[in-house]
Amino acid sequence: MKPANAICLMFDKDALEAARFYVATFPDSQVTAVHHAPGDYPNGRQGDVLLVEFTVMGIACLGLNGGPQFKHSEAFSFQIATDTQAETDRYWNAIVGYGGTESQCGWCRDRWGISWQITPRVLMDAISAGGGGAKRVFEAMMHMKKIDVAAIETAWRG
Repeated sequence: MKPANAICLMFDKDALEAARFYVATFPDSQVTAVHHAPGDYPNGRQGDVLLVEFTVMGIACLGLNGGPQFKHSEAFSFQIATDTQAETDRYWNAIVGYGGTESQCGWCRDRWGISWQITPRVLMDAISAGGGGAKRVFEAMMHMKKIDVAAIETAWRG
């Protein structure tokens, strides 16, 4: 059964490559359907991949090959909660290592411009706890690109 709601991500022409990368990178992810254009359209030809249905960690997504005029921004991101430094490193390194770019505070962008927050749970737990520990953790995070779990834990403890 098709989901009642899905995130639609516009790609230039490589929605299928992106979906396959996400499936290879994140658990509970799969490509569920690939639809080809029934006729020519402004940015493609009949038979080109037009729409890809996929999930990322259980979240229903559509990848639409709509052409180069639409760009992604940090206004939308996937937030991936991690439990360990190894898990944080694995996701971060997969995204950045496959043509992505690092940003600040646990954010990175994949090669298609989609933003990802690779966020250790301890970071969110510390900030949610409030008080002096949250302030120290926040200040430590502001100097990081990929989140360093040990440094966050140290800052939280004070």
